Amino acid sequence: MTDRRTQLAANLAQVEERIASACVSAGRKREDVTLIVVTKTYPASDVRMLHELGVRHVAENRDQDAAPKATACADLSLTWHFVGQLQTNKVRSVAGYADVVQSVDRVKLVTALSAAAVRGERELGCLIQVALDAESGERGDRGGVAPDAIEELAASVDAAQGLRLDGLMTVAPLAGPYAGRQRAAFDRLMEFSSRLRGNHPAANMVSAGMSADLEDAVAAGATHVRVGTAVLGVRPRLG
Repeated sequence: MTDRRTQLAANLAQVEERIASACVSAGRKREDVTLIVVTKTYPASDVRMLHELGVRHVAENRDQDAAPKATACADLSLTWHFVGQLQTNKVRSVAGYADVVQSVDRVKLVTALSAAAVRGERELGCLIQVALDAESGERGDRGGVAPDAIEELAASVDAAQGLRLDGLMTVAPLAGPYAGRQRAAFDRLMEFSSRLRGNHPAANMVSAGMSADLEDAVAAGATHVRVGTAVLGVRPRLG
């Protein structure tokens, strides 16, 4: 256990150095970028050690893994982010522990999240997931709405009880014009964020970048980076 804690501490220090260096290069303050550690497939014991090491934001992408982990760590001061594609039949569970849902990509999901938040007497932060590989009217291969649907969906979140419109999220696309062009993809997301804030000034969160491309996200202006492998190690294969 001590070895695992030492490993996590060393990995966290390396990621922290990368973020700090990227902030210097971009002329940004380190405190303007929040690290979210993606703890999917790893046990609650790792989450506890990360908390001891100063991590306060963690993310999960599968409710069946996240729900018991969140329960096991309920005594810790953590902000839980749900980052996976979310089916409406999982919404009630996710709304019980998630503080922010980063993968909002359809009105039906907004309606379900609102009902669950009201029922649980909670306020859920919501990010519109933008698919830079999606044509108008389509969803992306990894979830998300086409860029021309952002404002309509944002208005839906803004009007929904129990929900708070926090901003935008994207995953660097594997196909389309931005494939392999992470910096260009994140720059484009920032353009959409600027537009969104014209009508929704408080929706200033931009979640982008992962272990391999966090520097590009920081350079573009992301406020949150989602890092898993670089902190926790290469993930075990799921059966």
